Amino acid sequence: MKWISRAMDLLGEIERTQEENLAEAARIASEAILGGGVVHTFGTGHSRIGVEEMFPRYGSYPGFHPIVDLSTTFYTQVAGSNGMRQAMFIERVEGLADAILANFELRPSDAAIVFSVSGLNAVPVEMAMGLHKAGLRVVAVTSMNETMAVEPGHPSGTRLADHADVVIDLRTPVGDALCQVEGLAEPVGPGSTVAAVAVVNEIKVRTAELLVAGGWTPPVISSAKLVGAARSGELFEAAYLEHARRAAAVLRKP
Repeated sequence: MKWISRAMDLLGEIERTQEENLAEAARIASEAILGGGVVHTFGTGHSRIGVEEMFPRYGSYPGFHPIVDLSTTFYTQVAGSNGMRQAMFIERVEGLADAILANFELRPSDAAIVFSVSGLNAVPVEMAMGLHKAGLRVVAVTSMNETMAVEPGHPSGTRLADHADVVIDLRTPVGDALCQVEGLAEPVGPGSTVAAVAVVNEIKVRTAELLVAGGWTPPVISSAKLVGAARSGELFEAAYLEHARRAAAVLRKP
């Protein structure tokens, strides 16, 4: 069985088991956005991909506020300056989440989605802790198989899932990889990225339905090939100006 087949099985499992949690996550997101607020999104390492998939890109709309800290995600050199060793070290540093959150006004009327496959590293755990403590509703996107495989290493003795109002389980196996290859002891082909992207777009579509039902038609960033150059430009400007308005409101003031 090759990776695509295994990935399709994984997505089917998410669809079968996570319906209630996906619906609740969309409800939380729509309430924050319809209230004029934002849904903060955050992830370290490869979990950054879920943040970028949510907004901004074609088929997305404002209301989601990406928080991406390059120190925990940028490792284009792999080894050397800005390498993987540093990025993997930094995402385990206690106190960094508080420093990141100090840039923002944490309003209980807003919400957040925190991505972490393991749900164990200090930065995403403390990010959820800080947001939840401030009264925001938090959605955790994590793998319960992965997070429950070992005891939490954070001094609090907790995992990301412990600080969430809703937990969406990626259903990926311990170690993430989906396929066994003859001659290799270790499995290959991680599934968490495709799982997280699927979760993101399911929430995005469901939230859009609730926004329209609630009386707001969000400007959706769309390709000129689909809507024409003029309309594409209008939607682009409308989406970015709306995002700027919402993002400015949550930036911490002197």
